[in-house]
Amino acid sequence: MKNKNNIFPFFILIALFLATIVFSLIFGSSDIEQSRIISALFSKGGDNVTRTILWQIRLPRLILGIFVGAGLAVCGAVFQSMLRNPLASPYTLGISGGSAFGATVGIIFGFAGFLLPIFAFLGGIISVGVIYLIALRKRFSNSALILSGVILSFTFSSLVLLLFSISRSERVHSALLWLIGDLSSAPEATIKSIPAIITCGILILIFYGRDINILTLGDEKALYLGVRVDIIKKIIFIVASFITAACVSAAGIISFVGLIIPHFMRYFFGLNHRRLLVSCALSGAIFLVLCDLLARIIIKPLELPVGVITGFFGGIFFLIFLLKSKDWEII
Repeated sequence: MKNKNNIFPFFILIALFLATIVFSLIFGSSDIEQSRIISALFSKGGDNVTRTILWQIRLPRLILGIFVGAGLAVCGAVFQSMLRNPLASPYTLGISGGSAFGATVGIIFGFAGFLLPIFAFLGGIISVGVIYLIALRKRFSNSALILSGVILSFTFSSLVLLLFSISRSERVHSALLWLIGDLSSAPEATIKSIPAIITCGILILIFYGRDINILTLGDEKALYLGVRVDIIKKIIFIVASFITAACVSAAGIISFVGLIIPHFMRYFFGLNHRRLLVSCALSGAIFLVLCDLLARIIIKPLELPVGVITGFFGGIFFLIFLLKSKDWEII
């Protein structure tokens, strides 16, 4: 796109976002007439079954998909720019590993309902704390952040496998389903609280968009241009990590959203992070909600975990985009 300051692409994203919401509410694993859906959505009419499916199943999944998709895509863009690494994602720094370990502990020891996301969130925060302390000793260098995240991910993965090896098969199966990524099992309290955390985090990152722009030039140039690199990096790291921990605690480990969406959006919207992060939030929400819709209808009445769909199609789209793009702007 020649003019990346053009506002027209935003209108396209907003139109796609609204259309995605409509499709997600109308279609699903249960075939329901559109008139009944509309009646249940906009009035007190409609049968109880339709209202239950709409308000207690489809709408909560839609809300969770919107905010988790937006959060993962925004964090992916931020981590790629801050670390100056095109393969960075919300899961690069080991946050997902900590959340996975926390959730696995909760499942293996029989905790369910609203307690499971709490275990996952606490695991992610522990991981963030460990990485922060390591990076602090190394003056928050990019290599220290990446290496400590990779090492911590392997450590937590080993602990998860250890728990699997000593646990009953049904609980291992439940943990695996959660680890794949799913939008259907989050408790009501999570659906009410997670959007607020993610929204606040995204707004903070957008506020620091100009500083993120400068960080992409490198730490030395950023210091020369007046950016407090150490402070800004700490703020961005902590905020993006909290968003990631919230997303993983609510929906499990959903791959590729935070990796591919930022690259697509840089191609269309350029490198200004205030524009880029807004576009990533919209497109990440669209992508994850559409993947969840496909997971519901592809083998209906059975449903697939949404992580299966994002992993499969995300990998294919990413390879096609990588091979066909002549001018692949990363940072």
